[in-house]
Amino acid sequence: MVDDMKIYDFKLAPNPRRVRIFLAEKGAEVTYVQVDLFAGHNRRTEFLEKNPLGGLPVLEFDDGTYLAESVAICRYFEGTFPEPPLMGINPKDAAFVEMWNRRMELELFGPIGRALQHTHPMFKDRIKQFQEFGGIQREQALKQLEWLDSLLAQREFIAGDRYTIADITAQVAIDFGGEMVGISIPAHARHLKRWHDAVAARPSAKA
Repeated sequence: MVDDMKIYDFKLAPNPRRVRIFLAEKGAEVTYVQVDLFAGHNRRTEFLEKNPLGGLPVLEFDDGTYLAESVAICRYFEGTFPEPPLMGINPKDAAFVEMWNRRMELELFGPIGRALQHTHPMFKDRIKQFQEFGGIQREQALKQLEWLDSLLAQREFIAGDRYTIADITAQVAIDFGGEMVGISIPAHARHLKRWHDAVAARPSAKA
């Protein structure tokens, strides 16, 4: 247990899950405090004092400082709990892991998130929705799943032969897309399915 630290979390949101999986892989236990995004608790004054942007997760340190953004939080714990390495084993490897993690964010997580925002009723009173744009983003996400399948025909994991944060990002994005937007792995994408079965079988996937 990491003493005197807590993470503000929401079980149904993808970015907090990224951190939970990352910490489960590290074997690091922290106190989680639930903040209900659906009820708007992240927009209350007391939470905005912790993160003015209102996003989750947020790590609270014992000195009263707060760290937001899921990858930044993972970076802190990578330095605190270096084993197993999830963000690279040397400068070159870390750079390639960062590249692939960023690609998973931009090319997969991004269109899935935009498809959700522009088509799901949950967001109709929060943003101006463009249903056609949401549909285009859904098609883009499906296209990127095809690309990911071709990538995984050449390697075991996203960034190479070792499980990394890039796999966590892709797993969370795909699971979230399937649950919330109906963006599922195509039936013929056997390499992607093989990879997803493997990461889903890891104990950390239940975090």
